[in-house]
Amino acid sequence: MAITERNSMPGILIAGCGKLGGAIASSLKGSAQVYGLRRNPDKVPEGINAIGADLTRPESLTGKLPENLDSVIYCLTPSSYDEQGYRDAYVNGLSNLLAALGDRKLKRLFFISSTSVYAQDDDSWVDETSAASPARLTGQQILAGEQTALESGHPATIIRFSGIYGPSRRRFLEEVIEGRMNPVKPAPFSNRIHEEDAAAAVAYLNGLAFADKPLDTCYVASDCEPVRLDDVVDWVRQQVPCAEPVADARKGGRAGSKRCNNHRLLQTGFTFRYPDYRAGYRAMIDESQALKRTKTA
Repeated sequence: MAITERNSMPGILIAGCGKLGGAIASSLKGSAQVYGLRRNPDKVPEGINAIGADLTRPESLTGKLPENLDSVIYCLTPSSYDEQGYRDAYVNGLSNLLAALGDRKLKRLFFISSTSVYAQDDDSWVDETSAASPARLTGQQILAGEQTALESGHPATIIRFSGIYGPSRRRFLEEVIEGRMNPVKPAPFSNRIHEEDAAAAVAYLNGLAFADKPLDTCYVASDCEPVRLDDVVDWVRQQVPCAEPVADARKGGRAGSKRCNNHRLLQTGFTFRYPDYRAGYRAMIDESQALKRTKTA
């Protein structure tokens, strides 16, 4: 028998309650009955109703889903970074969840996607109306997942995130500081969003859905300043002591060179806490330096 919870607050399922999903769940728990689904329910954040299930195994969902769901936020990450891993996460997992939901009617299904669906490599601006024709098989599976959401029979919104960074995603910053990042000049354009803004954007759009405000079917979620990668590296080197680049330092990512336009998201009224890379990385640097001072005090 499915879980039955009757509560005056709306019900939200975070399908894939990992790093980003957990942050979204935590931001929503004060205003909704939030359920977090992941393989290991012990890792669901405190205060969230944990559901242990594997979306690639439909039988594991039997009797697990609450009846009182108003929205679903689908936020899976692949268990393996190949075509099959992406298909399981973005297509098969969503199809299994939709089947398990049965005839429940959602106010909104949110599908967490990626700007990697854009293959543009010519420094051009991309937005929700731009062609999404990923060259990589993994990107093609993400795009197939988007289509699965849009054809689900539920009102659906796709949120395409650019590179997420923040206190729990420090790899780039650490690579620069340790001399393991040394991009060519001029480097391709890069796009990013702080993890706090990523979670806040999803929560904000979910709130609009609950308030019966009109939502588009797709939003690009990236901060307000696309920037060439070498400019970011140079800026970090001016803020904090960094090691000289090592011989095999990484030259950059594989995301092409495009500039993500977030105007549609801004037009909803959403505001960024970290509108550009300087604000976000400055906060991370300050936090690290404060922690070092505390340890040496």
